[in-house]
Amino acid sequence: MNQEIERVKVLIIGSGPAGYTAAIYASRAGLSPVLYTGAQPGGQLTITNDVENYPGYPDGVVGPQMMEDFRKQAERFGTQVRYGVVTAVDVSKRPFTATIDDSKSLIADTLIISTGASAKWLGIESETRLNGKGVSACAVCDGFFFRGKEVAIVGGGDTACEEASYLANICKKVYMLVRRDELRASQIMQKRVMNNPKIEILWNHETEEILGEEEVTGARVKSNQTGEEKVLDVEAFFVAIGHQPNTAIFEGLVDMDANGYIQTVPGTTRTNIPGVFACGDAQDHEYRQAVTAAGTGCMAALDAERFLSAEE
Repeated sequence: MNQEIERVKVLIIGSGPAGYTAAIYASRAGLSPVLYTGAQPGGQLTITNDVENYPGYPDGVVGPQMMEDFRKQAERFGTQVRYGVVTAVDVSKRPFTATIDDSKSLIADTLIISTGASAKWLGIESETRLNGKGVSACAVCDGFFFRGKEVAIVGGGDTACEEASYLANICKKVYMLVRRDELRASQIMQKRVMNNPKIEILWNHETEEILGEEEVTGARVKSNQTGEEKVLDVEAFFVAIGHQPNTAIFEGLVDMDANGYIQTVPGTTRTNIPGVFACGDAQDHEYRQAVTAAGTGCMAALDAERFLSAEE
């Protein structure tokens, strides 16, 4: 006899501030949510050392501990946190079907997508080794630790220009490494960095190695025109070459923008599929902060609760 497939009211796909906050609200509403953590339980914050800009932690907190606190709070109200990856979904009809780890299936009355996004990296060994020790993909998150210091940032788009401008407000000097001889950013952002005396743009330069053992002590860069190498005396290295939303399994199923971010109805977390909601960095290419992710997680749970209530 075939075993009956498990059915849940709310399935939350992905952990991190958005997923765990959605779980807290959904479980307090009596919706008995099930949350699958994904391949990186806790999301990007688990590779973040110090978090000082999240309200409620006056002395700061390390990222992994913060996510542990979120998880415990969600479980306290009855969320089932399960370790596993949702590898496929069928949203063509309700209830929706989700496949876990390419094997087990369950059905859900609503889905909350909180799969986040991953920073794009240069792919060099020293970048990985010094990640969290002066190497960062978020100037707004980590720039404060290097106020008054000399830093470097790599990238040529709007995000890189925005983060270079942010760093210039608090750092002594900002080297901006641009692979080409022009910026891809909008004209207004280009003017902002070019007119800032604290930002030095190194055109046609690429990063060979980030220097340091336990922390960043410099960066060895190379001109891709002349082959000349030099060492920048910096104490932090920021990578701003873009993010990739972790939304591949939803491609062709829910509406996305050209970069793969899930599109939601403005002011809500509703997608084009009734009963499917998206929150956090999977749908936010603008702010990408833990606190904004948590806020949309709250919204997603409230949207799901109202959706289910309207059906009763």
